[in-house]
Amino acid sequence: MPMTELLKTKIFRLLSETSPVTNEEMENAYGCFMEHMKVVSQSENSCFKIFRMLNIARIELVFLQSLYRYEEGGGMS
Repeated sequence: MPMTELLKTKIFRLLSETSPVTNEEMENAYGCFMEHMKVVSQSENSCFKIFRMLNIARIELVFLQSLYRYEEGGGMS
């Protein structure tokens, strides 16, 4: 699964939306995300590619977290 496909998963869509999201929606999206990661790790033979994909996903999540904090009035730190 290319990184662009991973970033199109439901969890990233929900995290970047401005509308309210329920805990159940997030739990389901996280479960699907973890399933995608299992498939990638089993189908990809290069540990470097897997590590790079996970690192990019982590960077995206940290960025979305900082946006959320900024919107909540907490600044970008």
